Amino acid sequence: MAVLDRAARALFLTELVRGLGITLGYVLKPSVTINYPYEKGPLSPRFRGEHALRRYPNGEERCIACKLCEAICPAQAITIEAEPRGDGSRRTTRYDIDMTKCIYCGLCQEACPVDAIVEGPNFEFAAETREELMYDKDKLLSNGDRWEAEIQLNLAADAPYR
Repeated sequence: MAVLDRAARALFLTELVRGLGITLGYVLKPSVTINYPYEKGPLSPRFRGEHALRRYPNGEERCIACKLCEAICPAQAITIEAEPRGDGSRRTTRYDIDMTKCIYCGLCQEACPVDAIVEGPNFEFAAETREELMYDKDKLLSNGDRWEAEIQLNLAADAPYR
């Protein structure tokens, strides 16, 4: 019986016809490929991209120099120096992130009590030299200013899960 079954499949090419049917089914479906530089796929609100330092709505930087992000960073990519201000609060004088060391784990964002350091939605930050990947406070603040609207939306979407 098995010999007849195998002979019938070979004679009528059933495997080939089934394979062509599957191929025809995929040909008739719409394409899932996107034209990358001009079209971008959706990103999760929890996507961890380029780092940014945020500001309060009044323009003051959020970082209170608690150094929790520096302490929790497993790659030791964050360096913070701070000094007290006249009103008794502390602010950073130096906030550096070595992006070549960063492993994008998101622990710095989770440790920050005031949501000052966040990993934003930008994934297109290629560089030609190592020096371009050494982010200082000014670069991080400019990233925060540029991506603030999207960062706020992502934090609001992620808030129920925190």
